[in-house]
Amino acid sequence: MTKIVAIVNVVAWSGFWAFGYLALAAEGLTDRQLVIAAILAFAGLITGIVAYMKLVRVSETKGYARKSNQLDAASRERAHEKEAIRA
Repeated sequence: MTKIVAIVNVVAWSGFWAFGYLALAAEGLTDRQLVIAAILAFAGLITGIVAYMKLVRVSETKGYARKSNQLDAASRERAHEKEAIRA
C-alpha cells in the first residue's frame, strides 16, 4: 500500500507542475483550457499534499523517520496549567 501511495504522490506532483506551468506560461490557449489546466494543477497539489502527509505518517510509525516533537494531550494540559498558574 505504501508503494501505491508513493506512486500517487509522484504522479500528483508531476501533474501539479505540468498543468501549473501550462496554466501560467502557455500562450494561445482558450479560457476554458486555462481553467481546466488550473483545476488539474490544483487537484495535483491537493493530492500530492495528502499523499505526502500519509507517507510521513507511515514512515514515522515504521521507524524510518524520527517522530515529531509534539506533546501528548496530558503533557500539553499540564504545561498549560503551569503557565496559567504562573500568570
